[in-house]
Amino acid sequence: MLYNERDLRQTQALDIAQKMLVAARTAPKGKGIDVVECAVIDGDDLETLACTMEAIGEERGHQFFLRDAGCVRNSLAVVLVGTREQAQGLNCGRCGFARCGERAVGVPCEVNSIDVGIALGVACAKAADYCVDTRVMFSAGTAADRLRLLGDDVAQTYAIPISISSKSPFFDRR
Repeated sequence: MLYNERDLRQTQALDIAQKMLVAARTAPKGKGIDVVECAVIDGDDLETLACTMEAIGEERGHQFFLRDAGCVRNSLAVVLVGTREQAQGLNCGRCGFARCGERAVGVPCEVNSIDVGIALGVACAKAADYCVDTRVMFSAGTAADRLRLLGDDVAQTYAIPISISSKSPFFDRR
């Protein structure tokens, strides 16, 4: 049986994306409390995400949302990593408030933010192990939050589109 590499790209991208999810899940978490949520989307959900990115870009006047929507359309899958909001009770002041109970609604716990960053880093490292092209995108994560793709209580989502091609669609962009 002959398997052409081009015919295997979608399957390979989903397999690598699943490995990225494992890496994100097992990444170290602040205080050992896991509030990270992650998932992968592909197919028609990529178009839904891209359209939402364009809508947000138009609303906010952010051209990079429009540019990044094209990158999502050119990807095979997108890994999403976000966090459920949960104050870690350290009263560390890193969020700008002296005590966790004083935080304003919508101000994220800094420990949760760091957990998302570490999860993104290890997910991208796993993608690099397989030499696939990726790019962390705030814009696509913002659209994923609007769509509530990781759940109603998840925010601070970032997206990692995946491409397997001869030239990365995520760099040298206009």
